[in-house]
Amino acid sequence: MKPAAPPERSATLSYEQAGVDYDLIDPLKVAAQRAAAATGAHLAAHGFSEVAASRGESAYVVDVGPFYIASIVECLGSKALVADEMQRLTGRSYYDGIAQDTIAMAINDLITVGATPLVVQAYWAAGGSEWFADAQRANALVAGWKRACDTCGVAWGGGETPALAGIVADGRIDLAASCTGLINPKERLSVGDKLGPGDAIVLLSSSGIHANGLSLARKLAERLPQGYLTPVTPGLSYGDALLAPTVLYSPVTEALYKAGITPHYCANITGHGWRKLLRHPATHTYRIHSVPQVTPVLKFIQQHANQDDREAYGTFNMGAGFALFVKAEDAQRTVAVAEALGVQALVAGQIETGAKRLIIEPLSIEFGDDALQLR
Repeated sequence: MKPAAPPERSATLSYEQAGVDYDLIDPLKVAAQRAAAATGAHLAAHGFSEVAASRGESAYVVDVGPFYIASIVECLGSKALVADEMQRLTGRSYYDGIAQDTIAMAINDLITVGATPLVVQAYWAAGGSEWFADAQRANALVAGWKRACDTCGVAWGGGETPALAGIVADGRIDLAASCTGLINPKERLSVGDKLGPGDAIVLLSSSGIHANGLSLARKLAERLPQGYLTPVTPGLSYGDALLAPTVLYSPVTEALYKAGITPHYCANITGHGWRKLLRHPATHTYRIHSVPQVTPVLKFIQQHANQDDREAYGTFNMGAGFALFVKAEDAQRTVAVAEALGVQALVAGQIETGAKRLIIEPLSIEFGDDALQLR
């Protein structure tokens, strides 16, 4: 069966049209951060202090003396809805991969500050007790969760499994994970204080959409001739392509430390797409001279949603799931370390002196300072 042809150019589908408007969400994040900042003083009563530079980063860092503690909580989002529909269509359970996605959302954020993941906790909130009666699905969730923990070398400490009828829709589940890690020795801390002109930008490949942009991806399925069963490439359906598990990047960051490479900064390329490369508040120009190959499902989404490159790269990871900002002399070794672990990598660009902006030269795209307001 041939892949579906792209729709007419008039049928553009943006992330906002799919129901996600960051212009409405981000101000709450900023307000919450400002309120939260005042609570850091409470740590002094225990003899600890916060790392102020971690405010607004992907993980929060506390100085406990001989080392730092980092923590994060993240939810999966709506990817489980795709798994549910594909189970209905195919009879397969995809929750082993969904479990990995959920853990990846937390761990891939935690490692941006230089932390080694230590403990993961689970939050599985179902719309009713009946969700857990599907033994195949429930067992797949447990098995996938454990396997992801083993891949990252973390302990699964426990969790919460509430049945929230009236809050979570009947037959659905809301998945989240929290993660705690150590930054030890303290020199591994990566909050951008050493970030500067001359640093190389190394991008680690993604496995597909990961767990961001699913609201748009699900909306797009309504337009496709066979919905989730529409072929992306011969033998690969749209639903199967969307459900490729998110890459777990902590084995790469741990291997980099063992190789003597400490990134100056890291960015998990999730919501906001490549605009996440602008996350650090410092004023630098980020110049991209090479872009990775776009995974087939993301190319498919861009074509069928009729998005131009600016919209696509400002929404999806477009083949790059994680960014490492390293010394220029460490760039090629960083690529080698990642690829030795089976993660494709690319020296994509460098940081320069100049206004805060991201320039993606091969695509003639530029994002300015106002493209990402998270603080």
